[in-house]
Amino acid sequence: MQYLRSLLFTTLLALTVFPCGGWVILAAPFGRSASYHGAIWWVRINFWLARVLCGLDYEIVGTENIPDENSVVYLKHSSTWETMAEILVFPEQVWVLKRELYWLPYFGWALAALRPIGIDRGARSSAVKQVIRKGRERVRDGLWVMIFPEGTRVAPGATRRYGLSGALLAIDTKRKLVPVAHNAGDFWPRHSLLKRRGTIKLVVGPPIETAGRDAQEVNDLAKAWIDQTMHEISAAY
Repeated sequence: MQYLRSLLFTTLLALTVFPCGGWVILAAPFGRSASYHGAIWWVRINFWLARVLCGLDYEIVGTENIPDENSVVYLKHSSTWETMAEILVFPEQVWVLKRELYWLPYFGWALAALRPIGIDRGARSSAVKQVIRKGRERVRDGLWVMIFPEGTRVAPGATRRYGLSGALLAIDTKRKLVPVAHNAGDFWPRHSLLKRRGTIKLVVGPPIETAGRDAQEVNDLAKAWIDQTMHEISAAY
């Protein structure tokens, strides 16, 4: 039964792209913020559907750690869920993502209208420079910059080396870096149709000051906090 519920949810998740994506595209001439509301409603609708159809809810802990000033955010990447949840947790934002997503019909068009930072992950040095250059512009515009430092989704309990682009951007723009951990991979697994019943826990960590630190030190501090918090919330699950 849970698989059938998950299938229905996944179908509706795809279908809701059309009205909400249309909002994003059609509102683009009126400014990015007007388009951005279409993305917010897409997430809200689908999180409501996940709760009703799959019994999957969520809780957010540590919102008091979100700085008043727009910053750079590191998120653990183990699911599709966090790519949506970040929109509800943090203020208006852009995402560092693989530019191939622009090529997806319709969804990619809506994504491009929101001006994310699309990079070629195969071109390592130029990708880092692109994140810093475009990220600097987005920060100047008052937007938050959201980064998955491991670069790809990893299974619960696994970890990968963190790329340096986010830490370099935070240092360059004199912004804090905010680490985020969650156990979405336990409930909404990667490469799986199944959405398990339960409550996903997302934890926003204390912001890391970047002044006077190099990128590797910032990364080490963020990774240590995320790894430890992942262990704690996964153990609780």
